Amino acid sequence: MSQRCDVFINYRGVDTRRSIAGLLYDHFTRIGLRPFLDSANMKPGDKLFGEIEESIRSCKVGIAVFSPRYCRSYFCLHELALMVENKKKIIPIFVDVRPSELHVEFNRNCPEKEMERFNWALGEAKYTVGLTFDSINGDWSELLRKASTAVIDNLVAGEAVEMPGN
Repeated sequence: MSQRCDVFINYRGVDTRRSIAGLLYDHFTRIGLRPFLDSANMKPGDKLFGEIEESIRSCKVGIAVFSPRYCRSYFCLHELALMVENKKKIIPIFVDVRPSELHVEFNRNCPEKEMERFNWALGEAKYTVGLTFDSINGDWSELLRKASTAVIDNLVAGEAVEMPGN
């Protein structure tokens, strides 16, 4: 069973694992938060869906890192839908993509109900005020500062975590 987490990081690995997702995880850890990032928190033998679903249920805030190939991933959309269904506060970060460019791609192997669920969750998240970032020209430290401020503000507003040093 995974440990409770403050912030769940939802991302498309091929686009952002070695950049923004990993940096967010490291930054949140350094400032005393308990982030969940599948590649950092899970170990061989863990049940993929069970661990991730428990972490989403236990988190206080979710970060959805939207990237150009995000919507091609069943797992990204499933995690996003779980966050929305569990009424988690979601902070979108749009990396190299505009919200208007995000659409659930038709997949004939995915049941229609799942496609509807994914479309609904994506609509909820992409029409939420978030952060935008250009990975070529953007200021990485400013992005980390803005993301951590947004997470902390939401945690404190929900009295979800006792901040380090208090």
